[in-house]
Amino acid sequence: METLPNVRQIDEKKGLLSRVNQLKVGVIPLPVYLVLAAIIYAASVYNQLPPDMIGGFAVIMVMGMLLGDLGLKIPILKDIGGPAILALLVPSILVFYNLINPASMEAVTTLMKKSNFLYLYISCLVAGSILGMNRSVLIQGFTRMFVPLILGTVASVVAGVLVGFLFGYDMKHTVFYIIVPIIGGGIGEGILPLSLAYSQILGKSAESFVSQMIPAAVIGNIVAIICAGVMMKLGERRPELTGNGVLVKTKGGDVLKEETNINKPVDFSLMGAGLLIACSFFIFGGLAHEFLGIPGPVLMIIAATLVKCLKVMPAKMEQGAFHLYKFISTSLTWPLMVGLGILYIPLEDVVKIVTPGYIVVCAAVVVAMVGTGYIVGKYMKMHPVDAAIVTGCHSGLGGTGDVAILSASNRMSLMPFAQVATRLGGASTVILATLLMKLLS
Repeated sequence: METLPNVRQIDEKKGLLSRVNQLKVGVIPLPVYLVLAAIIYAASVYNQLPPDMIGGFAVIMVMGMLLGDLGLKIPILKDIGGPAILALLVPSILVFYNLINPASMEAVTTLMKKSNFLYLYISCLVAGSILGMNRSVLIQGFTRMFVPLILGTVASVVAGVLVGFLFGYDMKHTVFYIIVPIIGGGIGEGILPLSLAYSQILGKSAESFVSQMIPAAVIGNIVAIICAGVMMKLGERRPELTGNGVLVKTKGGDVLKEETNINKPVDFSLMGAGLLIACSFFIFGGLAHEFLGIPGPVLMIIAATLVKCLKVMPAKMEQGAFHLYKFISTSLTWPLMVGLGILYIPLEDVVKIVTPGYIVVCAAVVVAMVGTGYIVGKYMKMHPVDAAIVTGCHSGLGGTGDVAILSASNRMSLMPFAQVATRLGGASTVILATLLMKLLS
């Protein structure tokens, strides 16, 4: 008779364990996640965390899965790009308060800066999304996107100047220290060249200009992420306004779907070939830059586009590159953004000069950019939601911003267009701003 309670207790324990295992962080059962997180944390505390890619991936993966999962579940936040916002800002806040220990910082720095994980990620996304795309969509997208991009830039400048005037900022300061940093193409490609140019023209240290411009770029990027999340929700409520990652419509107004690569079974050996192809496109961009002077990432996009349009890549290789892109974008986006938040979102610089008026001016620049993309895209037979998101990438933090904005809107297939908006739009902004600064100084 005493065996029955024992059996019942065993069944209750099994039921409890089953319910606990159903709780997940991302795709990992909660008990497994807690064990893995404890191992990684203990290794970092006792200085046994490998200061290389292994340690770096461990840190950003364990944080990225948790923050991405929370961002998808927190009310309101989940509707405005919560995973991207949390994955970028929480690590930045932890760094600001010195809550990430040196071993973890060293491992993440090695992965992100010495191993250049960001560019590997972007290379895989660019190569895979272009090679897996419908040729007509690709050609029409690149030819049409420049109109909303140009008009969006003009609108953002006008809106920024007008709102800046309302909050007491003079026109010159608003243009050169708020608007231009937001639309300049990021920190490495925009703010650093601008700071050097301003330094040479005005005779001050470049570092002083960097600290003035970074807050605008960071705030603008956060607003762009929120706008992307709002656009995604608009597309969900009104499906006729979005192509769900497809930029243009056919003549009849129907969505052009991605080609059959999307439905083919995954072949892991082909994914290996896709990795080689992605790396080769990136290396080609850097090599061609030496001879042409055009930024390597832009040349990488041009090369991949020509290969796709001319049909010189075997279909099997396109399939491998496409499936690699799907794996990378699905599994490594939130972890990557944790790394970016730790190393590239300097909260200390943002806190120094931010006021409510400053935030409103930054927001006006981005909202004008996104709104123009939406309106112009609507009249150019583009899906307005997707056109707005791509145009909004012009106000992001370079490649970092593109990843954050597109991940917040679940539109990673737009990465090639986003890169063009960021790279070409940013380079044009830097050149024009430098020439204008010379004329006015």
